[in-house]
Amino acid sequence: MDLSSITNKTVKGAIEALQEKNAEKWLGYFTADAKLTDDGAQRDFLNFSKNAVGSEWFTELYRVENEGKDIYGHLTTKQWGDFDVFFKFSLNDEGKVYRLDIGQAR
Repeated sequence: MDLSSITNKTVKGAIEALQEKNAEKWLGYFTADAKLTDDGAQRDFLNFSKNAVGSEWFTELYRVENEGKDIYGHLTTKQWGDFDVFFKFSLNDEGKVYRLDIGQAR
């Protein structure tokens, strides 16, 4: 899948890691205390990462916004099936992701 529309280097690297099913690489883009919301509800980021990386991946990107930090696309998951989602990344001054907001795209 073509990820060239993702212009933010950190976000692109994180999505590449997700696509490659590489949890170590994925976690390297995040702060140690990264926060996660899923459809607005707080979730444990490390637990999500453990379960998602290797079991979830994008099959299509529809659009990229917010200077390459907001990703909208079609996600395939082993547990929940296929659906449209958003991944919104918040980065600190060092370029690490300190917050990830995910959810179903309407």
